[in-house]
Amino acid sequence: MLTRHRNEAPMPRQLVIDGNRIHDIASFYDEINRVFMADVDWPLAHSLDALDDMLYGGYGALDGNAPATLVWTNYENNRRDLGPDATRAFLLAKLDKPATFDSTRIQRQLDALDAGTGQTFFDIVLEIIASHPNITLQPQPPASSTSFQ
Repeated sequence: MLTRHRNEAPMPRQLVIDGNRIHDIASFYDEINRVFMADVDWPLAHSLDALDDMLYGGYGALDGNAPATLVWTNYENNRRDLGPDATRAFLLAKLDKPATFDSTRIQRQLDALDAGTGQTFFDIVLEIIASHPNITLQPQPPASSTSFQ
């Protein structure tokens, strides 16, 4: 029987984002909901603010602020999937809703992206994850295929 001492930190929970399921921003949120919201009867909104809030804990797989290891498979392919093209489409969709979003700020983000100096959606997601000290990100490369000749 294992016993835990009072001052001993809890073991980190391991959660796996399956990057093979991600090919655009919508499928990114589908995967986030699959991993983090499976035991909750409502989905996380397609919002970076909602993602940040969820990572603070309190509901879903991160109920509370216990440490968690987030393994992200196919990480580098998702960097491309959620890169400049997906980000541009994401920002342009926001520009179509000037009553909801700050068009001037969104246009600045779009201009920076087009100049090669702006953050991609992927960059923003990584920044959000990094802002949560209880979460350790473990990027995993795509599984290599070995061919025999």
